[in-house]
Amino acid sequence: MGETRGRQAAGWIERLRGLTVPVPRPGQVAVRVAVVTDSAAALPEDWLARFGAGVRVVPMPVMIDGQIYTEGHDDVATALATGLATGAKISTSRPAPGVFARTYRELETAGYAGIVSVHLSSRLSGTVDAARLAAEDIGIDVRVVDSETVGMAQGYAVLAALEAARVGAGVDDVTAAATVEDPGVINFVVPSLDQLRRGGRITLAASVLGTLLAVKPLLTLSDGHIQIREKVRTESRALARLVEISRDEAVARAERTGRPAHIAVHCYGNADRAQEIVHELAAYAAEEVRVVGLPAVLGAHTGAGVVAVVVA
Repeated sequence: MGETRGRQAAGWIERLRGLTVPVPRPGQVAVRVAVVTDSAAALPEDWLARFGAGVRVVPMPVMIDGQIYTEGHDDVATALATGLATGAKISTSRPAPGVFARTYRELETAGYAGIVSVHLSSRLSGTVDAARLAAEDIGIDVRVVDSETVGMAQGYAVLAALEAARVGAGVDDVTAAATVEDPGVINFVVPSLDQLRRGGRITLAASVLGTLLAVKPLLTLSDGHIQIREKVRTESRALARLVEISRDEAVARAERTGRPAHIAVHCYGNADRAQEIVHELAAYAAEEVRVVGLPAVLGAHTGAGVVAVVVA
């Protein structure tokens, strides 16, 4: 029933280390807190499996020529690939408030005392608003967190909340773990800006720049918006700069936080180049760098061939 808009003083990695998450004392009954997110977080299923029933992922609808596909329930990957190749009309939508309400009530019935619901940037989608509307009618404490980002940058905030919940933290601490002061950085390269323009994620001027001048912009998510970070003449150079920038950000984050950065590489198509980037960034990461496929709700806007790097 509450909501979170601002940033907390402590970063999520400190909570992962257990520095501020209270561990229940022997005999103390921990408050059971569930974590909800949306499919834009791009979290691999095997990562979520270790958290059991305490995590739910609400799928985001993708519309292709007027037909609605739901990730995880329909063969949206095949339909999207075909739609992109044939120039179909493709759009996405926020989940309906009723979908969130049903998820929250299921968790309430299962005995959870609180829910922390972590979602993609409100400047990219109305998902946060839908979650807040649903939370108003739930009998337990539901906190809605705007991650202000997307992809695994959002996913790492979700993982932080899950780790806090797993050690018995209450709703306040799980919310604080997900409310990242220094969120992950996501930079990416797309072969064409057309799909982003059609979805209203970049301006017409930026799209024309890329088309007429044969520029391959290096894009970033800043303040919840997709923006051009650098203008590069060729795709190969743009991908090389993506590696350079990601390496520099990983080093800077390690110096700032005192621990190696978490790095994930997204792709929708272009898997071979994504794997090459994994090898180039492996030495700068806290753990194994993994290629994580972009979910359909994001691939619908970027188009095929996108490669992105998240540093968190």
